[in-house]
Amino acid sequence: MKWERKWTLLAASLGVIVTFFVLREHWAHALGLAPYLLLLACPLMHLFHGHGGHHPGQHEQRASTDDLN
Repeated sequence: MKWERKWTLLAASLGVIVTFFVLREHWAHALGLAPYLLLLACPLMHLFHGHGGHHPGQHEQRASTDDLN
């Protein structure tokens, strides 16, 4: 295993352990923030999602094919 991967696994493991102990001590505070985080997640998902993969000019092609029929 490469050293870079070992350091990444070590950092990830340490992060999980620290997160566990912080949440264990402050669980009531974390649950109090949960509704606000859920409300914040909705606009962020709309902002970063991509909205179905629209391509430039896609709307103009639909309009021109509808006019032919």
